[in-house]
Amino acid sequence: MADKKPTFEENMSKLEEIVNQLEQGDVPLEKALSEFKDGVELSNEMQKTLSNAQKTLTKMMDDSDNEVPFDRDQQNGDSDDGQ
Repeated sequence: MADKKPTFEENMSKLEEIVNQLEQGDVPLEKALSEFKDGVELSNEMQKTLSNAQKTLTKMMDDSDNEVPFDRDQQNGDSDDGQ
């Protein structure tokens, strides 16, 4: 059975643990470097997750089930002719 990929929230929790350990400053150098590397990898993975979520949220389905970009002005009820 394949390992379950951690959720965004699990990655955030682990990153917070790493940051707290490094901020305390009582971690041996080798462990600090390893933790820092792990933190960077977690941060990169989380950034990818957020980018994918943003791409998903910026699309809507039109009546023909075609993806169309989300228009923030239309969503807020703004229009170009009312300025």
